[in-house]
Amino acid sequence: MQDNELINHLKNGNPEAFKKLIEIHQVPLIRLCKGFLHNEEDARDITQETFIEVFQSVRGFREDASLATWLYRIAVNKSLNLIRKNKMNRFLSGLDVFSTPGKNDTFIQHDDSREQPGFLIENRERSLQIRQAIDLLPKNQRIAFILNKYQDLTYKEIAEVMDISLSSVEALLHRAKLNLQKRLFRLYKKNLI
Repeated sequence: MQDNELINHLKNGNPEAFKKLIEIHQVPLIRLCKGFLHNEEDARDITQETFIEVFQSVRGFREDASLATWLYRIAVNKSLNLIRKNKMNRFLSGLDVFSTPGKNDTFIQHDDSREQPGFLIENRERSLQIRQAIDLLPKNQRIAFILNKYQDLTYKEIAEVMDISLSSVEALLHRAKLNLQKRLFRLYKKNLI
């Protein structure tokens, strides 16, 4: 059965055509999704979601591209959405570090010779001030900064998670660093006087 024939049968709701579609494209789609997701179960789930979307929207398929191209585009978009969702979930769970007092309060590494009460209190206060300065950043600057500095994501990964361009990520991080420098400089200058 040719693509155009298969599409016509799919548009007419022929269940045999849908079975044929799955038979032809299931294995390549799973392989494609697994290349993005590196997880067999997620790849199978995304493949299934792709077939469901095709089943629900085949009547609107304009045939600008081949059936396989359309399937792959859907699968790639769904895979990237899952990656984005997973990264955002990791990011949000990482924010707990910044919102829970006492948890991971010490950003600055210290050796055993500095385990004096005065140093620990000073270090904890400094960490709190840094967290507060980060919290005062505009939302997108704060998200980009935390993703980069605390989740170790690359600029490209940040762009994917935030659904913005690479140059926007660069600008956000640059402004975030400048804003933090200004805030922390004023804070330390005030403490020195």
